[in-house]
Amino acid sequence: MHVAFVLDPASASPLHRQIYDQWREGILTGRFRRGERVPSTRELALTLDVARTTVTAAYDQLIAEGYLDSVRGSGTFVCRELPDELLHSRRAPAPRAAADAAIRLSRYGAGLPDVGSTQPPRRAGWLRFSEWRPDLNEFPFPVWRKLLGRHFRGPDSRLFDYAESAAGYDPLREEIAAYAARSRAVRCSPDQVQIVNGSQQGLDLCARLLLDPGDEVAFENPGYQGAHQIFNAVGARLAPAPLDADGLAAGALSDRARLVYCTPSHQFPTGVSMTVTRRLELIEWARRRGAAIIEDDYDSEYRYSGPPMPSMQGLAGGAPVVYIGTFSKVMFPGLRIGYVITPPKLAAAFARAKWLADRQTPLLEQATLADFLREGHLERHIRRMRRLYGRRRAVLVESLAKHFGSRAQVLGDDAGMHALVRFSGPSIAERALANRVTLATSALYYLGTPPRNEFVFGFSNITERAIREGIRRLV
Repeated sequence: MHVAFVLDPASASPLHRQIYDQWREGILTGRFRRGERVPSTRELALTLDVARTTVTAAYDQLIAEGYLDSVRGSGTFVCRELPDELLHSRRAPAPRAAADAAIRLSRYGAGLPDVGSTQPPRRAGWLRFSEWRPDLNEFPFPVWRKLLGRHFRGPDSRLFDYAESAAGYDPLREEIAAYAARSRAVRCSPDQVQIVNGSQQGLDLCARLLLDPGDEVAFENPGYQGAHQIFNAVGARLAPAPLDADGLAAGALSDRARLVYCTPSHQFPTGVSMTVTRRLELIEWARRRGAAIIEDDYDSEYRYSGPPMPSMQGLAGGAPVVYIGTFSKVMFPGLRIGYVITPPKLAAAFARAKWLADRQTPLLEQATLADFLREGHLERHIRRMRRLYGRRRAVLVESLAKHFGSRAQVLGDDAGMHALVRFSGPSIAERALANRVTLATSALYYLGTPPRNEFVFGFSNITERAIREGIRRLV
């Protein structure tokens, strides 16, 4: 242990007393944990550049008073039980509190919302429809560990160093460009791909680079809470954009909007897929006004009926679209790897902003993911999970129809990892609470007054049997 003490040779208090006082205060305030080994007298004397006898005198007093315990052959340790009369004699933290009180937050810092988890705590015996995360029991972790070990034991030491480019590991950027072109009809080169720490960092970079305080953002209403919190934090003005069965309509947008945020493949939370006609209209609207579009394509891989929908980014050459994708939903959230595909002229600015934010996303996981993509493991996993999640969604819809009939309206398309359900009649929230079912209200996602009795049902991380039982409990 390297101990940082500040000694004042000019003080009237002897050096050994200063060392004693700082050990005692550190022990009583928790700076040094009970049972923790402390430096030897020789080691501490060298660190503080004092005579060993000075340290020995301080240690002898600490041992005599019950703060330290010397064990022959093992060393000196902080006592696990401190003198009873001293347990409550902690020094008042007034100087530190005064210093903290003098620190003023910026407008950005003061305006940040409480962004902790909105998920209720897990309780035994409760069934949860409040999550729409991947089923981690189905992920091929043995394959992932094998690929990770390959790079961990490999000869390429650059994976443990700073990255050559903040934009990301070049082999992964190449694989993502190919994957996005194959599965989402995205038009891009690897140079346009920016690796980020999840889609949330991608949104944050977009907000910082594309918006000034006071700029207007056209935002889907209802829409993803994490996005509108970011836009609010940078001082943007949110202009709610209404949705219908075809998605967001360009004709309903304000002419003052500098940016449009949308989730066209599977709108969150309504589940609506924006039609191709609406997408093309929105692209043309943005071109005429010099605005940008953020296309958040977070769970587009999971579509259970009809042909796959192409990305908005790939519908027209030179579209003013920043495309954001993530592997959190198709793999596992802890991976924290997403990507931003920018128009060519914006790529350098995004790389500079990423470098300032955190230099790089961890290279070892990027290299492993590149192999996972190159060898086809991801697409095989998605095909399997598409079948599994499709069955679970079908069970949810069937169970709602069986028990509620016309009193439960399932909104949106046959896609994604959640479904928006609107109930008529008595409060479903009260029934859920009484019958140990956890639901997620849609009210969090509305800018304005939300509908009554509307909930986001996650089905991806709950078994078919549990889905049936959960709906039965709500009746």
